[in-house]
Amino acid sequence: MNKLIQSVLSITFLLFIGTVYGFNDNPAPTDSTTSLVDKSAAVYFIEEGKTLYGEGKIKDALIKFREAGVKDPNSWRAAYWISKCHYKMNNYGYALKYAKNAVSLGDDKVNKEVYFTLAVTYHRLGIIDSALVNYQHANENLSAPRAKTLMVEHHIEECAFAKEQLAKEPKFIKKRLVGDVNSGYDDYNAIVVDGGKTIYFVSRRSNTTGGGMNPDDQVFFEDVYRATWDDELKEWDDITNKLGKINSDGFDALNYISPDGLYGVMTLNSTATDAKTTTRGSDLCELKMSDKGTWNSPRTIKNKTINTSFFEGSATLTADGNTMYFVSDRKGDKSSTDIYVAHKEGKSWGNAKVLPMTINTKGRETTPYISADGRYLFFSSDGHIGMGGLDVYVVENLGDSWGTPINLGNGINSVNNDTHFTYDKAINKAYISGYEIVGQKSSIDIYEYDMTGFTIPTK
Repeated sequence: MNKLIQSVLSITFLLFIGTVYGFNDNPAPTDSTTSLVDKSAAVYFIEEGKTLYGEGKIKDALIKFREAGVKDPNSWRAAYWISKCHYKMNNYGYALKYAKNAVSLGDDKVNKEVYFTLAVTYHRLGIIDSALVNYQHANENLSAPRAKTLMVEHHIEECAFAKEQLAKEPKFIKKRLVGDVNSGYDDYNAIVVDGGKTIYFVSRRSNTTGGGMNPDDQVFFEDVYRATWDDELKEWDDITNKLGKINSDGFDALNYISPDGLYGVMTLNSTATDAKTTTRGSDLCELKMSDKGTWNSPRTIKNKTINTSFFEGSATLTADGNTMYFVSDRKGDKSSTDIYVAHKEGKSWGNAKVLPMTINTKGRETTPYISADGRYLFFSSDGHIGMGGLDVYVVENLGDSWGTPINLGNGINSVNNDTHFTYDKAINKAYISGYEIVGQKSSIDIYEYDMTGFTIPTK
């Protein structure tokens, strides 16, 4: 029997015996016994929740912390962990509510890391001055090593940059895609073809192939979807994930389609499924369009410098198909995710090489997009100083070296994660994935920009 449960039962039994036989001159009221049992149960639920949280099972962890909160409504620990779960789930309004509750209940006993939770939540909600105050509290109350791990100073610099950017008039206005491309689930990674008449995107909605959920985050697996533009209704329509053999029971994300529409590169991960043969991690695969207008089965790229046992994904290619950039976390012990490049050697891919640390950082670099001519690389990063979360940057390929990454600024970027930026010069449009905050919650949606007059910054 669990030692904690044994302790709870022992305490309950002794209190019962004491009340019956009058061991105390002034026996405690009945509810104090219940309160003690409930407090012990709350501690037990919190420990279970922390284990699940550490495993990445945030929804299951939240259930345990809620149970703890029901057992002991005065527990700052329950409120604190509920806040952390909601932040992980992008429910920033709820994260703020429970973090404030934890401070109120815990007073000077509360875990001082709650100030960091308050700070990043205010940051995501765009309440920059309150974010700054709480980052300062975190700096003052946390140990120097912990503050460094949480990159508190980095976030303070981001707040300063965000205030500077938000004071400027945005050059481009983000417009949410109309139609059912955005679903209320997470929708992202837009690839627009046919002169803006067809869009492929990734979604984690409920009709995913196989109907499975990732056992870790308890969200539906990714599938690739396609929609067509209805010129009469002026919206995206005919949304489907019935695209031949492109989707599996696991994670499927289309990353790139060639200009002629006949070749693609995608990310496939079947490690969390019951498939007889699974990928080693997230692997990059090539695929071709069949004569019937559907995608053939993706084939893993057989190159040990491209696909490893770690995460590989988010491929982007130049128009000639000879240069590919992608993301990997193979050096995750030193940096989170980095961007790599590989060049075609005949019909095969040559050795992949990591881009320099002027582009990559110790943080996350992800969702690269290379211009057709290979001159400009757009990417998202939280390692460079941005407005908050992942910001979009552009860097120029100078041939034998790279320029300095430039933040695309307010309008393109926000105080939340901004990813999967693509720019189609032919139709003067750009697409991006970002957060829409509705009430206490948020989800990832796809947006477009009218980029008329856009000049790619080089200085």
